Amino acid sequence: MDQEQEFHRFVQKIHRKTGLDLSQYKQKQMERRIRSLMKSNNLDNLDHYFSLIDRSKEHFDKFMDHLTINVSEFFRNPVQWEYLQKNILPRLSQGKESLKIWSAGCSTGEEPYSLAVMLNESLPHKKFVIHATDLDLEVLRKASVGSYNIKAITNLENRLVAKYFSLQGPNYVVKDEVKKNIRFYQSNLLKDQIEKNFDLILCRNVVIYFTEETKFELYKGILAALKPGGVFFTGNTEQIFKSKEIGFQSMAPFFYQKPDLI
Repeated sequence: MDQEQEFHRFVQKIHRKTGLDLSQYKQKQMERRIRSLMKSNNLDNLDHYFSLIDRSKEHFDKFMDHLTINVSEFFRNPVQWEYLQKNILPRLSQGKESLKIWSAGCSTGEEPYSLAVMLNESLPHKKFVIHATDLDLEVLRKASVGSYNIKAITNLENRLVAKYFSLQGPNYVVKDEVKKNIRFYQSNLLKDQIEKNFDLILCRNVVIYFTEETKFELYKGILAALKPGGVFFTGNTEQIFKSKEIGFQSMAPFFYQKPDLI
């Protein structure tokens, strides 16, 4: 059996075990990541590696964490967050009693917590709920705890750290007033049915390894999940070059709006 056949068999096994369809990711990049992890366990073929992660929760969790690239920080790419605060949120909140927001691929929680802090600061009297989803149950557990080292909060002003975090040992823990409007739960972005009627959707630094076809279908699903006039906020390297073809109106780099049909 050649390496390509071996990889496709591994993909099928992972799909049966987890529901995660690795064929929707760019094959070369994904295969390279998986084989490097396999070799770090001193294994020489993917059949043996699958047997390891199938019987060991520790190795399975490590595999999922490696695969989903859980790297984040508060207010990642600050210039874009500033644009969101100054230009997008005032427009979205106008005339609305509350905002419904989705952080898709929320990882360990820095993104939805950043958003909650921003909303509390910018729109203190506005009600909101943030749906924060990820495929990886372990990162969701960490997110719900909300405990971060000092590196993660580098982009936060000292006054915001003092206001919204409590120092517990070496870590900064998000206060309950920030957590109360966030709902963390597991969801497969490429498989599960998407909720509707969101005012704002963030899916940032998630699709880097997706195929172009998979991205196109995901973006169509996100468009359908937004309210008319709702906004989609993408990552720093994830401009949508066919945004008009999908149905979005480009507002600014990394911000796309669903046309208001009313």
